[in-house]
Amino acid sequence: MFNGKKKAITFSYDDGVTQDIRLIEIFNKYNMKATFNINSELLGRENTLVRNGVQVNHTKNKPEDVKYIYQGHEVAAHTLTHPNLTKLDDEQLIRQVEQDRLNLSELVGYEVKGMAYPCGDCDDHVAEVIKNNTGIKYARLVGVTKSFEPYEDLLQYKGTLYHHPDWDMLFDMGKKFLELETDTPKVFYIWGHAYEFDIYPERWEVFEEFCKMMSNKSDIFYGTNIEVLGQFE
Repeated sequence: MFNGKKKAITFSYDDGVTQDIRLIEIFNKYNMKATFNINSELLGRENTLVRNGVQVNHTKNKPEDVKYIYQGHEVAAHTLTHPNLTKLDDEQLIRQVEQDRLNLSELVGYEVKGMAYPCGDCDDHVAEVIKNNTGIKYARLVGVTKSFEPYEDLLQYKGTLYHHPDWDMLFDMGKKFLELETDTPKVFYIWGHAYEFDIYPERWEVFEEFCKMMSNKSDIFYGTNIEVLGQFE
């Protein structure tokens, strides 16, 4: 299924923030692959957010740096300006998604085909409009399954785990995935935001330990979202 392997691990991170650079260094060190979902009209903007009482940097990478920073990984859409798509009319919805996809495709030099919903908001109508009017082939929600079974709906895809709130579960599920023997395809899909590591900076090292634990296994395929989910089109 995945280059002859039955198990695949993939990561997905939103917003195109400068912390992605450090995260990619970790992924590259352990031969992991990830997808980064970007708002093209917000690139280069400086910002901060308060999360759990901690002010963290939320500055976006510059557009001219996108191709270099994310080389070897996948860039995917996140809409132009991060609106709630369920609140838009169809024309606005299509523009937010498709123009972002086209902008990013021009920046990276290949056709962008994936996305993550801003705020995780989607309904059947939004998914249908995207399916019929854009070049998006898969799109991720914020919901999780806590399962390794591939989620069936590629345009309302739920990952396995959002790792930032529950690090014990991340390691527990990682160990289960390593031990898993299967005759059918299994996917460990982990998503989050790189800036969230800065809330508790020691978690950068914890996450690196997780990547080290999961890396370089002969029975696991390490791919971007499109490399993994594209097998189910």
